[in-house]
Amino acid sequence: MAISPRYTREIPHRYRLEAQRFSSGYVTLANRYVDPETGSREFENITLSGKGKILTWTVISIAADAYTRETPFVIAVIETEEGARLTAQVVDCMPEDVKTGASVELVFRKIMEEGASGIINYGYKAILI
Repeated sequence: MAISPRYTREIPHRYRLEAQRFSSGYVTLANRYVDPETGSREFENITLSGKGKILTWTVISIAADAYTRETPFVIAVIETEEGARLTAQVVDCMPEDVKTGASVELVFRKIMEEGASGIINYGYKAILI
């Protein structure tokens, strides 16, 4: 079975919540090798706590074919305690329970199946705490 390059590339941040902290303090979850604020190339890898707050959110009522059985569902922009920002689905709640500023925890869940081979992609989703 062939594994897609994207799947392999995303393992550190999707499975272990590994992020990068630059010397300026800027934290990014996706790999970035230059600090967008200072241009520095000095960073350390850190593991995020998995806790954060919702900055903004929306309810998806019409989704791609693979997700139509899940509608409506909430997608939110979340800022972690360390300062990284990411987009994640908010699960295990009703859409009307989601509020800007709500505390969330990132949990490990199945995201989707990929391609004809059915590779299961796991990653993080958010739950209200």
